[in-house]
Amino acid sequence: MIKKSEHKGAGHRQRLRQRFLESGLDGFHDYEVIELLLTLGTPRKDCKDAAKEALKKFKTLQGVLEASRHELCEIGGIGPKNSLGLKLIKAVSDRFLEKKLIDKNPVNNSKELFDFLYHSIRDKSREYFKIIFLDSKNRVISTETHSKGTLTASSVYPREVIYSALRHKAAALIFAHNHPSGDPKPSAEDFAITRQLVFAGKVMGITVHEHIIIGDNRYFSFADHGHIAQMGKEFNAHMK
Repeated sequence: MIKKSEHKGAGHRQRLRQRFLESGLDGFHDYEVIELLLTLGTPRKDCKDAAKEALKKFKTLQGVLEASRHELCEIGGIGPKNSLGLKLIKAVSDRFLEKKLIDKNPVNNSKELFDFLYHSIRDKSREYFKIIFLDSKNRVISTETHSKGTLTASSVYPREVIYSALRHKAAALIFAHNHPSGDPKPSAEDFAITRQLVFAGKVMGITVHEHIIIGDNRYFSFADHGHIAQMGKEFNAHMK
């Protein structure tokens, strides 16, 4: 018999928590992950329907975590406390992955870099342009979101990028941005801005190691395709 103090689904909630304590999120559906997070701010209410509705509206777990507090509160069963909790979880995750990069060399070991980039910008509805600042030993000093653009383009100004690099006392840079379409294939504009950034870095003695475009579980590397090296050669030829 269900006690009067218990809500509908209390046993289900306890089973979710026990599953997580025993084996983490292995085997969890995305809606169950959201449901589990919602239970932290809703102690006496079944959260399954709200979790499923949120996933339906925002399409993916990442989409739910990226949604604004106002958008989240439009979902029945998700109030200010729930939305705060979801936003806090996303912010903590971003900081955790960013801190894992600090003092690492992503040029030789890029796993943490890709983990951070995929988590932070892959499902954005607008283009986000990020800069990773490196010291003379290619260790990460800091990361920065330089610009947030429209659905099809972001505003990147080489002068501002170089100013940020000098402010961080960076010796080298890695750039990354997302394509909201999910297709990481570079556009003519992507090639043009990458060339400008490589040239601007060369003038100031700052190395550009990479520009990565993040898509839907795919990415395009300018360095892997030889474009960064080719742009460096073009600059050297131009300066002769």
